[in-house]
Amino acid sequence: MGYTEQITFLLFLKMAHEQTRPPYNQKPIVPPELGWSSLLTKDGEALETHYRHILEELSKQSGMLGEIFKKARPDIQNPATLKRLIVDLIDPERWISLDADIKGDIYEGLLSKSAEESPKGAGQYFTPRELIKAIVDVMQPTPEDTVCDPACGTGGFLLAAHSYVRDRYGSELDPDQKKHLRQKFVRGWELVPATARLCIMNIFLHGMSANPCPITSGDDSLANQPTEKFSMVLTNPPFGKKSSIAIVNEEGELEKDESAYERQDFWTTTKNKQLNFLQHVRSLLKVNGRCAIVIPDNVLFEGGAGETVRTKILTQFDVHTLLRLPTGIFYAQGVKANVLFFDAKPARETAWTEKVWVYDLRTNMHFTPRTNPLKRSHLDEFVACYNPSDRHSRQATWSETNPDGRWRCFDYADIIKRDKVNLDIFWLKDKSLEDADDLPAPDILAQEIADDLLTALEQFAAIAGELK
Repeated sequence: MGYTEQITFLLFLKMAHEQTRPPYNQKPIVPPELGWSSLLTKDGEALETHYRHILEELSKQSGMLGEIFKKARPDIQNPATLKRLIVDLIDPERWISLDADIKGDIYEGLLSKSAEESPKGAGQYFTPRELIKAIVDVMQPTPEDTVCDPACGTGGFLLAAHSYVRDRYGSELDPDQKKHLRQKFVRGWELVPATARLCIMNIFLHGMSANPCPITSGDDSLANQPTEKFSMVLTNPPFGKKSSIAIVNEEGELEKDESAYERQDFWTTTKNKQLNFLQHVRSLLKVNGRCAIVIPDNVLFEGGAGETVRTKILTQFDVHTLLRLPTGIFYAQGVKANVLFFDAKPARETAWTEKVWVYDLRTNMHFTPRTNPLKRSHLDEFVACYNPSDRHSRQATWSETNPDGRWRCFDYADIIKRDKVNLDIFWLKDKSLEDADDLPAPDILAQEIADDLLTALEQFAAIAGELK
């Protein structure tokens, strides 16, 4: 990750410089004497010394700039390599574009590279941007919202929500709304400092600037009951079954304590990380706040603590939509995931959930991150069915006469009677089970089998861990 991190420092300095040039003509966010131009005039040891000086001085800055360069070390020891990176690779390109997605492409390329370099991969932190766009399109954030992601990775959800409001309301925003959008619209937590750094860079370059920094780095967001509440939570918490309390030591490395979180606001104590995040998210929401959270399948059917959490959330919140995601869309393999949508409500005796609408984008769908990636168009029908402008007037596409419809409604009274309040609901026939001609390509089939085996192994390992 060290080499990748150096490139992101240099890219940040170059993009910050580009923002001061036409057509943007913005005020510099990096002091000019520490900026990109100052690197271009130096060679050899003088260049290496100046680069070290830049990182050191920027780490002392207040606010988000200081957070970006916090504990930054110059890991490129060879001045000739540093010069080549600056002059030949980074300087000739124009990295900032009117299309804000360009910056996302740069970071996503770097992230996928670091995922390949890392033995564990980096998939648990990064959600496909096309899925993020669809989620934000149905959630429809407004200029008054405060959007939180307690496991924000590189900031995909926060950036998409910010872009949505800016693009939809740009000309109508008054000065107070513009200030809110710049300073208080987003709030995030990220446990891994190197990932948090990318997130802060990303939102800073997208025009958000606040002191203190809106992204908390190196803190386990599950460790304590939140003191802030938000009108919207958009999140994809890290995958992995077992939960452990994580801290970042002075060297910036993660240390873990294998014990369950004891929190007064949790419905139940469990070591299951996703169930803990689901409980944490409901504590982050204001009354009438709205949430979209990516969760793996086990959260939908697991007994014990899982049944407790599902029962509580269905009664105390309005759980209105479940999107069953296809396999093969995340870097991490073996992941079967869903997006759960629910609204926070004031306390009352009767259950808030009345109907759960389920969209099945998984059955008979096959994706791979490289050869057949998920596109935003694959989610068009879901967005239309969700009917964000009036979700109380939804129309099912499934019926007795159209058994292949992917959009279907289930009553709360029927769900609460299901064994363990199981939300792992599906009804479409898997065509590959009926006709060998409908089987996916051999490489996809092999990957799906490997994914299923990995999932099974994870579950066995978790059970073995609990028995120790």
